[in-house]
Amino acid sequence: MNSAVFSEFLPFLADELHITRVCLPGFGQNSDQLPEDYSIENLAALVNESLPEGAIVAGWSLGGLVAQQLALSYPEKVAGLITMASSPCFVSKGCWKGIEPEILQGFQRQLARDYEKTLDRFLAIQAMGSATAKQDVKAIRQQLSELPSPAEEALAAGLSLLETVDLRGMIGRTSQPTLRLYGRLDSLVPTSSIDRIHELHPRADTVVMPHAAHAPFISHPRQTADIMLNFINNMTRV
Repeated sequence: MNSAVFSEFLPFLADELHITRVCLPGFGQNSDQLPEDYSIENLAALVNESLPEGAIVAGWSLGGLVAQQLALSYPEKVAGLITMASSPCFVSKGCWKGIEPEILQGFQRQLARDYEKTLDRFLAIQAMGSATAKQDVKAIRQQLSELPSPAEEALAAGLSLLETVDLRGMIGRTSQPTLRLYGRLDSLVPTSSIDRIHELHPRADTVVMPHAAHAPFISHPRQTADIMLNFINNMTRV
């Protein structure tokens, strides 16, 4: 995804916040900016260059992984952390529930053959369970088209990060106030993992939106914005 996916959501926040919208390296406005090593640490380092001091970092899905790494790597600069439909570990491992590894591997194989078809399938999975799934997919699709298509290397590397990054052993060290926002109908971050994440990071505020899936800011923008603003307005260091 690129940052245009937030185009219709950010106006709900703009009256109260100064917003910096960032595309991850290899995507959207940064489609030609690819680190040689596409690691979560290098992505965080590149995004950090765009952050003002005392920023609240918000990330969705894969962006939430980068946001968590930013909070861990740059505690003096990041004042708060918000993750939306994200996890410290996206893939299923033993008793940890997430995306089955063979699903991500299947996406990687399909990506090499047909990017557009693979994107449509991935979007369909993200909206699955939402009462407004068709409208959500259409909205995401339209917004993504506002910016350049991603680099194929970044797409493949992004899927690889979803499969390999595991921050479970680190998130308990997060020092900033944290809001973790989930959709109960999310098929990529299942509700069975939410309690486990809370055990690893008990100081975080956890909110589960009962009628949202993987893109709550698309299906329920006002409710999502209100939850975020309530969290931010209760912070002291911004």
